[in-house]
Amino acid sequence: MKRRFRNQLFDHLLHAAGLGATLLGLVVLGALLFDIFSDGLSRLSWDFLTSFPSRRAENAGIYAALAGTVWVITLTAALAVPVGVGAAIYLEEYGLRGRWSRLIEINIANLAGVPSVIYGLLGLGLFVRALAFGRSVIAGAATLALLVLPVVILSSREALRAVPPSLREASYALGATKWQTIWHQVLPVALPGMLTGMILSLSRAIGETAPLITIGALTYVPFAPDGIWSPFTVLPIQVFNWVSRPQEAFLENGAAGIIVLLALLLVMNGVAAWLRDRYQTRGV
Repeated sequence: MKRRFRNQLFDHLLHAAGLGATLLGLVVLGALLFDIFSDGLSRLSWDFLTSFPSRRAENAGIYAALAGTVWVITLTAALAVPVGVGAAIYLEEYGLRGRWSRLIEINIANLAGVPSVIYGLLGLGLFVRALAFGRSVIAGAATLALLVLPVVILSSREALRAVPPSLREASYALGATKWQTIWHQVLPVALPGMLTGMILSLSRAIGETAPLITIGALTYVPFAPDGIWSPFTVLPIQVFNWVSRPQEAFLENGAAGIIVLLALLLVMNGVAAWLRDRYQTRGV
């Protein structure tokens, strides 16, 4: 009886601690958002979105960083998603359950926890110098693709594991090949879970600063990228550049840049969540 009472008391304490931490996090987040919007909302305008950076805060805009972010995150998704999903399909559907497979799984899980600056050093040595990509959009996108690839692989494998084995067996019983079963039956059912992992991975990539600074992304770019070989900057670097300056006007520009970054993140996640819910509603 005493043990049961202690267990119930312990459960209640854990629930209260979790609830308190959640409320504290919401309060801190609300205060942070209030501070950002109160400082930067008045600075938002069409001129701010379509103007290039300037040494004068009142003339500075965010167009170059916004265009660079769109270029980099689009290429990151184009590089990481096919490779990550393909690796997950191979490991889950074709890979043998042996020592080599377990070693690969452990290494992928470990790579998901590596600090982002390490990927920046890897991108500097591999893409910028060894492959001679230079400090270009493709070098930044490839570096971020390496950063998010473990998350894409792990989440895609979990989505594939969640597909009922009976679905595969029914497809085989009707004469379908293994690849036909994967393409027409397994992947449509696993796609909502895969999209959830892609949302998390790309949300991390869009806010990264350290890897891109490490490979040499610029902090002052008075032009927008016109291709994958162009120099670039991104919104987090531009915000960092503004908030590191002592002038109050640049701090307001930094707050406005954070609002633009949050809006872009919400739009990207909203589109991915809509696609996920659409496939879930269809029941595929």
